[in-house]
Amino acid sequence: MDGLAGEVVWALWLGILTSISPCPLATNVAAISFLGRRLDRPAAVVLSGLVYTLGRTLAYMALALVTVGGLLAVPAVARFLESSMNKILGPVLIAAGVFLLELVPVSLTTFSAGERSQRLAETGGLAGAGLLGVLFALAFCPVSAALFFGSLVPLALKAESPLLLPTAYGIGTALPVVAFAVLVAMGTRQMARAFGVLQNVERWARRITGAVFLLVGVYYTLVYIFGLAFLSPWSA
Repeated sequence: MDGLAGEVVWALWLGILTSISPCPLATNVAAISFLGRRLDRPAAVVLSGLVYTLGRTLAYMALALVTVGGLLAVPAVARFLESSMNKILGPVLIAAGVFLLELVPVSLTTFSAGERSQRLAETGGLAGAGLLGVLFALAFCPVSAALFFGSLVPLALKAESPLLLPTAYGIGTALPVVAFAVLVAMGTRQMARAFGVLQNVERWARRITGAVFLLVGVYYTLVYIFGLAFLSPWSA
């Protein structure tokens, strides 16, 4: 798969990986458990989780849209990106790969809801759940920041897609959270089992994605910055 379809699938995957990364995964599980702890109807738990997920998704989409759309809307910046995006992409992908592979020490501090946020979610009903999703989405940790700013934003800029790719990314971040809302409604045993499985999946998925970023970043750097044209498939 290549072209726009491949970029959409890649953006979707980046969203899923963001959602199951250590910090977002912990906050998602904690938030949905908190939202559902006083709801005795499974349907209400799922609905609350869906609204929380919608808040997260819209926050990611809006942030990406403002970032990508804003950069593309400035003529001078747009011209610079058009002529230099491939040169920029190499080092950016290398940096993102280094973070994802944990080749440099990073703090995986988890953002937790303060008392004010918890009261808002508890007393604000569905609107409070959605706002809690927005707050948690904007609380980046190193890994999720590397995936968003170091991967999605450059991908969307290169494709000149301020709406489609951020939307795919936002949907990707939503999928695991919806699944957890269903598991919370079913019971804590299923959620605990799924949490353990996702932690193992995330570890290997992040390493594989980080390795891909690192290799592609090195390739782009060698070809577009150092001019090693013999590595380019278009050099023949």
